[in-house]
Amino acid sequence: METTAYTSDNIITRSYEEYHQVILNYITYRIAHRYEAEDLTQDVFVRLMDYKQMLRPDTVKYFLFTIARNLVTDYIRRYYKKQEIDSYLYDFTVTSSNDTEEKILADDLASIERRQLTILPEQRRVVYILSRYEDKTSTEIAEELHLSRRTVENHLFLGRREMREFFKKCI
Repeated sequence: METTAYTSDNIITRSYEEYHQVILNYITYRIAHRYEAEDLTQDVFVRLMDYKQMLRPDTVKYFLFTIARNLVTDYIRRYYKKQEIDSYLYDFTVTSSNDTEEKILADDLASIERRQLTILPEQRRVVYILSRYEDKTSTEIAEELHLSRRTVENHLFLGRREMREFFKKCI
């Protein structure tokens, strides 16, 4: 017959009081996530109850560390497997896009831009069109229109600013 000092429930209670912080520190050191370590520490003591019949005061410490080591190993395996799966999904998941809708929106914005161009002063409109649609540099536009490069840059600056402000209102 067991004495009260060595009943399995009493051994588990005493081991919890004595080793809880030690096991928590052991797990925290290995996984570096405090909240996860607290959960795993609780799991260690829950699993210890599965071995109730085998517990003795001199072996309980070894059971605790063996259970903790196994739980940490399982946790780390799951963690890295999850990282691997997340990485795979990130690399190979097709991003959804609606090309038709995007094309319609782009066409709408282009037509709004062309309509807004008619409001610009003549010289600014010509400079903007040459830069935006014909990809000409300030120097090329200046030579073509017989203007100074600084005048062309000024017209581009003002034209782009007006367009940005207009699109901010639209969008």
